[in-house]
This record gives sequence, C-alpha cells and structure tokens, in this order.
Amino acid sequence: MTAEIVPGIILTVSILVGICFANNIPASFVFGDSLVDTGNNNYIVSLSKANYVPNGVDFGMPTGRYTNGRTIVDIIGNIFFLAGQELGLKDFTPPYLAPTTAGPVLLQGVNYASGGGGILNGTGKIFGGRINLDAQIDNFANTRQDIISSVGAPAALKLFGTSLFSVTIGSNDFINNYLTPVLSAPERKLISPEMFVDAVISRYRLQLTRLYNLGARKIVVANVGPIGCIPYQRDSNPAAGDNCVSLPNQLAQQFNTQLKSLVTELNTDLQGSQFAYADVYHIVDDILQNFMSYGFENANSACCYVAGRHGGLIPCGPPSKVCGDRSKYVFWDPYHPSDASNVIIAGRLLDGDSNDITPINIRQLAGL
Repeated sequence: MTAEIVPGIILTVSILVGICFANNIPASFVFGDSLVDTGNNNYIVSLSKANYVPNGVDFGMPTGRYTNGRTIVDIIGNIFFLAGQELGLKDFTPPYLAPTTAGPVLLQGVNYASGGGGILNGTGKIFGGRINLDAQIDNFANTRQDIISSVGAPAALKLFGTSLFSVTIGSNDFINNYLTPVLSAPERKLISPEMFVDAVISRYRLQLTRLYNLGARKIVVANVGPIGCIPYQRDSNPAAGDNCVSLPNQLAQQFNTQLKSLVTELNTDLQGSQFAYADVYHIVDDILQNFMSYGFENANSACCYVAGRHGGLIPCGPPSKVCGDRSKYVFWDPYHPSDASNVIIAGRLLDGDSNDITPINIRQLAGL
C-alpha cells in the first residue's frame, strides 16, 4: 500500500462508519476563522476574502473558502450527514450571512466563522470587516431564538444538546494582532507574551462558557497550529532560513498549553458538557515533519503563489499561479492548508488517539 492512497482509504472508511452515527449528530454549528469560513466574509466589507479565483478550484468555483477545495469542517460534516462525496454546495453547513440560511435550513446547523476573526475583538482590525468570536456567538444566539420559535424550547434544547459544535480560532490573535508590526509594536513593549496569552485565554473561557449556557454540550475546541511554519511567516522572516519561525510557534505552544488546561477545567465545572481538545498543532507538525510519507512533495511553500521564496508574501488571487498538482502541497496559499491536508486533519480528529484529540475523538463524541 503506497503512502499516497492512505488518506483516501481512511476517508472512505470514515464515511461508511460515520453513517451509523448520523442520527447522533443532527446538526453542526461552526465557529472560527478563515480555516473554517465557508463564505460569511462574502457578505461583509473586508480585505479578507476568498470569493475569487483560483480559490475553490476543486470546488468548481470560488465560494469564500480559503483553500482549493473543502475545509476541515466540510469534510467532517459530510461524513456524519451524507453517504457520499459527490456533493453540491447545498450539502455543506451554510454560512450564517447567506440570505438562504433561514427557516428549516437552520435545523441542520450553521457556520458562523469569519476570515480574520479572533478571540479578542481587536484582532484582525487590519482587514476592516471581520466577525470576531463574541459577534459569532451573538449570531448563534439569534439562530437559537429562531429555532426555539420554530420548534419550541424543549425540541430546540435537545437539538443543541446533541449537535456538534466546533470552535477553530486563535491564530489571528497572534498573526494579525500580537505579531503584526504596524499594530503591535507599542503593545509588545508593554505586554509580555505571557500576559497576552493569559488575556486571550481569559476571554476564551467566557466565550466557551457562554456557548455552554446557550445549550451547546458537545464542543470540539481546536488549538492553534504551528503558525511559524506557514509560508507567510517563512517569507516574512527570511533569517529563519529553512526552519520554521520560532516566536510564532512558541506563542502558539504557550497558548495551547493553557487551552488544554481550560478544556479540562470546563469539562469539570460545566455539568453535562463534553469538550474535546483537538491538537491540530500536533497533527500538522507531524504532517510537516513526515510530509513524504503522507504523499506530499512540498511542505514549505504555497501552491497558489505570486511572490516570495515560499509564495508567502501576497494572498492567493487572480494574479496568482497555481502548482501543477495541488494534492502534493501541504499549503494551498500563504496561510491555509490544502484540501489534501484538510482530509488528513479531519480523519485524525474523527478517529485519532489522545495524541490527536482528547479526552475523546469526534467519532466517540458523536456516539455519546
């Protein structure tokens, strides 16, 4: 068996087994940033957008997803709700701001994620418009009320209690806040990395607790990946040479250590909650360290590129060139994984051991 076909086999098996659990997960509610945005930023005035070519090349059209194909939550959602992969856009959890996301559609879940968004409300201000996590939860509260009005409070609370909630956010609080030179130079002189991480975690604790108080029970919380290894950071810090940039990764690891403790704390303190800590840092680091065994040929550069040694200096857009084989690249653009990477990450969050996701994986969470 060659390494190139392993991810596809894992995904196929996951699809078949996942159908058995479909009834346990009636809906998916998604919160986060550009890693999981499926088009909310299409509807706001923002410099952070992906609704133009060559984004979505493997979708057949740009959709607002910051990748060539599907996001991690697209892949996981399809496994639980659908039996095949020959899918149209209507089969994915829809963005909150889409005009068609209304009525009975809400009962199958909503995606609130926004490119450029963060845990802190000041994060991503360089983009102008973006929907940070507080506002995303406000939007869910609106959806919640609409669902209660539609089916009644008891049925709505049962829906929320058995649905899958996922939160994938935090990278922008470093990349587009603390580490942004034009924004952070004065702040970094006054606030140490430890103080900043403490502030982010304190805010996150309130936000995740609010989600619980609104009815969420099965909640997957993804940590921050090795952001020092993305093409943007590599090209912005040429002194690192062929290595990942150390400071962003150190910040991510400091944050992740506290986040893991926070998830344990919430599981203990919030009665009936089932939080799962998704160690995306570990998974992506493993992919980068062993990329050839996963069938990749390039782990450092963007498939969609314009300028920079690693194609990391300019966002993916109409002037960009695209690599010959997208499945061979870990990164689609300066910031985001390719569809091929997302398939691997999704598979390990679904069925991985405690090194990938703890205390239980998504398959086990769905079966509760």
